[in-house]
Amino acid sequence: MKKKIAVYPGSFDPLTYGHMDVIQRSLKIFDRVVVSIFINSNKKSLFSVEERCDILKKVLLQSAINRKSIEIDCFDGLLVDYLKEKKTDIVIRGLRAISDLEYEFQYAASNRTLYPDIETIFFMPRQRYSYLSSSVVREIAYFNGDVSKMVPPYVVKKIKEKFKQLKG
Repeated sequence: MKKKIAVYPGSFDPLTYGHMDVIQRSLKIFDRVVVSIFINSNKKSLFSVEERCDILKKVLLQSAINRKSIEIDCFDGLLVDYLKEKKTDIVIRGLRAISDLEYEFQYAASNRTLYPDIETIFFMPRQRYSYLSSSVVREIAYFNGDVSKMVPPYVVKKIKEKFKQLKG
């Protein structure tokens, strides 16, 4: 029987509890989830791709999520090319609010134009994560705000280290 594999692409800069929620819930549907960090040319990243990979691996190892069903990877380029490389046509995306819908709709439609077999599955986060975004976390952390209810403890530690390093 063919395993159902899905790709969950994102910048994960930084990883939030919302991302963790989507990963955990997607594993109820798919046999394997490839959490793939992509390089977003439109955004200035806080963490390098390597740092984000390290954070994902460490947090997932410490969590209750079934790590054996997750692959952590990264890519630079078109998502559709990456999906073909991974031999899957399923993409997981999160929708926090109606404001995400327009962007995600354009993204999914563009991908389907390039790769007609693609299926995009949207997960609505649990209500307690519906406001949460990596951008919000970065902004709060930049001004020394408490992000401990938004990201796992290891991420809090890495954010503090990063801002200490950046602010000199």
